[in-house]
Amino acid sequence: MFVQLFIGAAVIMVTTLVAGAGFVLLERLLLRWHDWLLQPPHGAKMVLLLCGAVLWFLMIVTIAVWIWAGTFLALGIFVTVEAAVYFSIVSYTTLGFGDILLPHDWRLLAGMAAINGLLMIGLQTAILLEVLRQVRVIQGKHRDWIK
Repeated sequence: MFVQLFIGAAVIMVTTLVAGAGFVLLERLLLRWHDWLLQPPHGAKMVLLLCGAVLWFLMIVTIAVWIWAGTFLALGIFVTVEAAVYFSIVSYTTLGFGDILLPHDWRLLAGMAAINGLLMIGLQTAILLEVLRQVRVIQGKHRDWIK
């Protein structure tokens, strides 16, 4: 049991580091595009920003799912990459079909993958909303300054 908890916690830390690095890179990109975001038309740029941020976060989720799948493969829990990735997606997104289960000795990892997914998807949603809010605030101040 403690081995499962240790491995699960380690994987959660790795995926959190990946997400953190992804957020730092996204912030740097947004700072680089700061002047462009201030220029009209704002509506179209917000749509592009939203689509770009969603794709960015999807990439982070995909990396996290592959980290979990790699862990399952390294532990010998699954024999095929497809089964490991499928189980990782189903667990990480808390969908939990139940058509593929972990062996009894490793079943705590499924719950830890689900906790990881809940936390990361919640965090990414909060950051997405904050990014959009910050851009709207900056655009609003810029519009007031032009008048």
